[in-house]
Amino acid sequence: MNQNYSLLLLLFLTLFGFGPQDLRADQKPNIVFIFSDDHAPHAIGAYNGWLKSVNPTPRIDQLANQGMLFEKSFCTNSICGPSRAVIMTGKHSHKNGFMNNGNSFNWNQQTFPKILRKAGYTTALYGKSHLKGNPKGFDDWKVLPGQGDYYNPDLITPKGRVRIDGHCTDVVTDLAVEWLKTGRDKTKPFMLMVQHKAPHRNWMPALRHLPLYDDIKIPEPTTLFDKWEDNAPPARHQELEIDRHMDINYDLFLDLTADYEGAPSQKRQDRSAWRNMKKMTKDQLSSWRAFYGPRDKAFHEANLSGKELVRWKFQRYAKNYLRCVRGVDDSVGKIQDTLKNLKLDDNTVVIYSSDQGFYIGDHGWYDKRWMYEESLMMPLIVKWPGVTKPDSRSVQMVQNLDYAQTFLEMAGAEIPSNMQGRSLVPILKNGKSDDWRDSIYYHYYEYPSVHMIPRHYGIRTERYKLIHFYQFGNEWEMYDLKEDPDELTNIYGKADKKSLQKDLKEQLVAIRKFYDDNTDVSEKPDEWKNKVRPITKAK
Repeated sequence: MNQNYSLLLLLFLTLFGFGPQDLRADQKPNIVFIFSDDHAPHAIGAYNGWLKSVNPTPRIDQLANQGMLFEKSFCTNSICGPSRAVIMTGKHSHKNGFMNNGNSFNWNQQTFPKILRKAGYTTALYGKSHLKGNPKGFDDWKVLPGQGDYYNPDLITPKGRVRIDGHCTDVVTDLAVEWLKTGRDKTKPFMLMVQHKAPHRNWMPALRHLPLYDDIKIPEPTTLFDKWEDNAPPARHQELEIDRHMDINYDLFLDLTADYEGAPSQKRQDRSAWRNMKKMTKDQLSSWRAFYGPRDKAFHEANLSGKELVRWKFQRYAKNYLRCVRGVDDSVGKIQDTLKNLKLDDNTVVIYSSDQGFYIGDHGWYDKRWMYEESLMMPLIVKWPGVTKPDSRSVQMVQNLDYAQTFLEMAGAEIPSNMQGRSLVPILKNGKSDDWRDSIYYHYYEYPSVHMIPRHYGIRTERYKLIHFYQFGNEWEMYDLKEDPDELTNIYGKADKKSLQKDLKEQLVAIRKFYDDNTDVSEKPDEWKNKVRPITKAK
């Protein structure tokens, strides 16, 4: 290229708003990873679940129309911190050392943001980390302490702790938008992680979303009154029932104020909403009570009991959950709009996901943790301009274990051989991969703890699932997901399933060996079992 031509090119780029620094940044795709907490796929319209009729996510649905939706996306360990650790490292919980929320994450270990920085990316993280300690591998970060608060959240920053007024979802979104506009190094491609607290318990919506769904009835799941009669014992010895365990005051805000003095109904009660109210402004509290006050009065007048009380609790819970979801949906839209306004959208990969699935009354439950489908499945939507086919879907089984490798291959960075997932780039480019896994591995460790879901591991194939609650000995479950998608009929031990059972057990042994999972899965003594099993039985 001669000197005169080079000068003309530079002049052209300058006149039309493209400096030489921006040109270099365009050589690799930018990556925006929007990550929420406890967002069930069936609470996303594009997944065509039983909540689609209420139109919960118009902007996320738009993202799906622009890119690829993964219909069989699963987590490796259905709980907040461990899911994030898996994504950061590309390794199962037993390899990255963060097996339950009580653990501390080793930030000195290999993570994909560190590798991206070495590959020339500028990186930022805003919102929920839940990995304890100060994040490493980021040029800028502001993270919630622990779960954080919905209103006027505190954030830990490189310069210390700050408090920002507003609803947490909006606060995190605004931090991300400001970084896109003025905070990033425009000479480099970027990786931006936008990690929302919502829609995590205790489901406190933004004030503007309180009226949403107020005039409609949320569809009930068909399994709302499931009694888990054909499941293994753990399903009947849990603490996550809407009926018996969802606190009507602390979880559903009935009569709840900052001055509330009612006793919690559960030993391990989450009272974060009540504590958060002590941080809310007078105006925020006034608007909050102005909405809930008349509805609380109507509840008391109705004097509900039995199934009608369960239905009332479900409606209040589901509406608040979906209102929190709408805040996340607004965030996805605002970030997409910002990218477009900054003329970054043509070279930016936008990913939406969540750390696991969630129960929204399915089987009468709330929360997650199980290897059952509602908890195991997590949303994954990827828009990669010029690469993913618009409005496309993948039915291949993927996991959060795959995210790190995917980000690295997108960036053209070297993928360490000790990562345990697989890059999704071939699927994103071609719609499918002919050489792909035919099963996934799962292992949950947090027990005894909140909700009392025992430790278990298992394998899921395209059609079948085998689960072992190993601390209690011979407590196994096996499901035919084609014939029984709601997992209501446990076929483990059935005479006509012995051959299938043997085959799945062999596959389970093999996949544990493949992922080098040597964690202790031995049965506990009877004394321990009798101590940890709840005395209260399901109705």
